[in-house]
Amino acid sequence: MKEFINSGAHFDLDALKKEVEVLSDETEKDGFWNNRGSALEVINKLNHSKNIIETYSKLSADYSDLSELLELNDESLLEQIESSIGELKTSSHDFELEILFTGEFDGLNAIIDIHPGAGGTEAQDWADMLYRMYVLYAQNHKMKMQLISYEPADDAGLKSVSIKICGKNAYGLLKGEKGVHRLVRISPFDANKRRHTSFASVNVIPEFDDDIEVEINPDDLRIDTYRSGGAGGQNVNKVSSAVRITHLPTGIVVSSQVERSQLQNKENCMKMLKGILYQREVEKKQKELDAIVGVKNNIEWGSQIRSYVFCPYTLVKDNRTEYSEGDVDMVMDGEIDGFIYAYLEDLARKSPLK
Repeated sequence: MKEFINSGAHFDLDALKKEVEVLSDETEKDGFWNNRGSALEVINKLNHSKNIIETYSKLSADYSDLSELLELNDESLLEQIESSIGELKTSSHDFELEILFTGEFDGLNAIIDIHPGAGGTEAQDWADMLYRMYVLYAQNHKMKMQLISYEPADDAGLKSVSIKICGKNAYGLLKGEKGVHRLVRISPFDANKRRHTSFASVNVIPEFDDDIEVEINPDDLRIDTYRSGGAGGQNVNKVSSAVRITHLPTGIVVSSQVERSQLQNKENCMKMLKGILYQREVEKKQKELDAIVGVKNNIEWGSQIRSYVFCPYTLVKDNRTEYSEGDVDMVMDGEIDGFIYAYLEDLARKSPLK
């Protein structure tokens, strides 16, 4: 059992028990429910911590029982032992996932923004390939995907795209995809069939609830409307229903074209803007949440988190965890779980649950 815990997500059991005591004491204080929002956060954190302790205790007890059965060396118990081992493996895997998703926003839906970087048409095509990869990932995991905005490039690929992925722990799963993704391949746009390197940035933010408190001065906003275009199916129309909002003090730009009405698209934009601004405030207070905020590196050589090599060999390698896959086609078809869990496990090792 200890080997299992040490191989993946780490946590300090004693510190967690102490935290439960502190949170329990806090719920007993006078005026605890005066601020309902704050009180609910404490209750949710308390229940989550209690659940982790209880699950760990049960797994430890099951492990001890299984060890005792093995020590009996009784062949008549073989079927029971095999069944117990299978159940313990499943329970241990579920427990590991529960530990991995302990971030404040991990349970929220995820909004993914993709932009091409250096590389011209090749980079725009690469951004479109990444968009397809995340759509297939969502489909593979039975998650709901909603297109928020899509701006096609003139020749091929896209200039920008925003999608929302809804499902259990969507943000917790996809937050590690934030960063610069590098492609190496023989460009289909090069008549001389030369090898090209291109880049695209991926940003992942959680979809916050409508009730988050963020003050936005209307005078700080520039609101533009335009006709929807590009990928979007039946939601794309030929009237000026799409909305783009620029927050002038920060330069943040958000857009939405998924809804038919201008009002609904504006509401989507305001929701995204509030989320991004809220994140910036969180970053000031908690440096450990830096990974949530937008990519700051240049979208070029040296800043990539992952490389996708199509030629002269095939390899996808994550620069942070060293995890790699040789089947590029499989990865581009949305099979990125190995990269996701390698990142989460690495994150858990560096930031133990306490």
